[in-house]
Amino acid sequence: MPVMRLLALMLAGALVCAAQIRIGIVGTDTSHVIAFTRVLNDPAAKNHIPGARIVAAYKGGSPDVESSRTRVEGFAQELAAKWNVEIVPDIPTLCKKVDAVLLESVDGRTHLAQARQIIAARKPVFIDKPLAATLEDAREIARLAKEAGVPWFSSSSLRWSEIVTTMKAPDATAVTTWGPGPFEEHHYLELGWYAIHPIEMLFALMGTGCEEVTRVSGATLDTITCRWKDGRLGTVNALRPYGPYGAVVFRGKDARMPPAKAASDYVPMLREIVKFFETGKPPVSNEETLEIFAFLDAAQRSKEAGGKPMRLR
Repeated sequence: MPVMRLLALMLAGALVCAAQIRIGIVGTDTSHVIAFTRVLNDPAAKNHIPGARIVAAYKGGSPDVESSRTRVEGFAQELAAKWNVEIVPDIPTLCKKVDAVLLESVDGRTHLAQARQIIAARKPVFIDKPLAATLEDAREIARLAKEAGVPWFSSSSLRWSEIVTTMKAPDATAVTTWGPGPFEEHHYLELGWYAIHPIEMLFALMGTGCEEVTRVSGATLDTITCRWKDGRLGTVNALRPYGPYGAVVFRGKDARMPPAKAASDYVPMLREIVKFFETGKPPVSNEETLEIFAFLDAAQRSKEAGGKPMRLR
């Protein structure tokens, strides 16, 4: 190959690499960090998403949460050994090396303190579920980001599942969703730990406008019924310890269900994350995310009140 052509190809490759968004991870205690890195960093991976790359990670971790304590080191080691991701000692160091951040810490109690540092560094951030441990923490994250002009969003990957995308109906009169709903003892908003997934599906199908929530708890599930301002009704069944995802959309006398084997994985959400890092425009409005947290808060208060209806704060 002629020298000039070789130099031109090398320069073109360097420009492509330079154009890639450098992403940092905060929290290596969830399997999401491996799944996301594989899709972004491996051009040969199925459903590879170009344009962004995981380059650094801060381990974080919560010693009192088993699912964090038992996984944080292993996932960090895999990131470093298999994907050549640099492990850094703290969040400010991470932010100096990246263009955007995935806040992946499995423990929502840590999110406000971690997000505060990311926002201070003016880095756009995706915050994995749960957004925070309390409604107050969620609102504080939003306030800090707004004051600093830092774009953020948080979402469940189920928002882009085939269950949701095949069933959206503007004229739906009621929606029922269900999915796993195990609790984590350190999280006050119990449904935010895992039932956030079927709750996010409900909002993806219904939109905003929920005003009242009632929660009844049983041995193997919690049933949350809710009323929208326009009279529409929603129901979420959080199954314990685990169970399948599903939904029914009611339109007048008709009821619709998704395909028998509706697909659900991280890839559609990850595409939205990369697009968000490119544009700064969140695919889910911050207002909707905060309403979901107000829903979680009302559901918790309803349970504590013995199943009485509670209005969103």
